[in-house]
Amino acid sequence: MSTVGFLAAQAPDAEAQRLFDDDVAELGYVMNVSKLWAYQPATLNHLFDLMGETHAIEDLSFRQRGILVTACASTLGDAYCSLAWGAKLASRSDAETAAGILRGDDDRLSPEEQAMAQWARKVARDPNHTSAADVQALCDAGYSDAQIFAMTAYVALRLAFSTINDALGARPDSAFRTSAPGAVLDAVSYGRPIDE
Repeated sequence: MSTVGFLAAQAPDAEAQRLFDDDVAELGYVMNVSKLWAYQPATLNHLFDLMGETHAIEDLSFRQRGILVTACASTLGDAYCSLAWGAKLASRSDAETAAGILRGDDDRLSPEEQAMAQWARKVARDPNHTSAADVQALCDAGYSDAQIFAMTAYVALRLAFSTINDALGARPDSAFRTSAPGAVLDAVSYGRPIDE
């Protein structure tokens, strides 16, 4: 029997097949996470719609989202999202910037971006130990309360997505071996190994 992560591969219904078709159209293959989410493709679509609403309300840029995801995914130890978003961020900036964030080194970021990355790591690491001073650091970097709420909600939703994928054993797609820059691959020394 074929498996995806720790579960039996689900025969796709029409909604899951749309996920698969979208992957093939965009990437040329079906992602392991799409195969996993074939169990509840509507839930995945709702989750991604909610993420989209969350970042659209405060107009978080692609770069800002990339910084938030790579910072929180690497803190969580999620290799899949670290590789996926590390590669995306590298394509929009450079591989060393993306790899730096994945390693927890934000020297190549602006002070405003550094504050954002640090916040994402704190939320991922232990949300019960954030403080008013942490939020004030974001305010001091120029973010409004509404932007801080949007960043936090976006990170929390990304963590939910990563947690499900990681808990159920989804391994990063083998295509990352050739599609992710070497610096990003080297920075992701944690989490589940890349699929064979």
